[in-house]
Amino acid sequence: MTAKTVFELVREAKLGIENLSPEQVEAEIKAGTATVVDLRDTPELAAGCIPGSVHASRGMLEFYADPSCPLHKKELDPARRTIVYCAGGGRSALAVHTLQAMGYRSVAHLEGGFHAWEAAGKPTRGG
Repeated sequence: MTAKTVFELVREAKLGIENLSPEQVEAEIKAGTATVVDLRDTPELAAGCIPGSVHASRGMLEFYADPSCPLHKKELDPARRTIVYCAGGGRSALAVHTLQAMGYRSVAHLEGGFHAWEAAGKPTRGG
């Protein structure tokens, strides 16, 4: 088996998932139809976040997302629309596959991550 780079893994992941623009994510937030999950590590939160998002760092996502785990975050519901984001879109693309494998039915990610959100002039909290 040939080893893949992280860039190849992310590129492949993005081919099979729902990639949303900042405008699409904003529309879902306004409609109240989705839980938005910030996958960035705690130090990255100093830059700000998408208002109303739930923090679940990528390293703990599986534990926070599993309803049978003692660490489960009640905001994470496999039956609810879930949109994940990170700083640039790589970690979130990979996380979509993980959540789908865990039974999350409707998962997407913010293409370009928080950087794209800010570049589009969308509202932020903190930072």
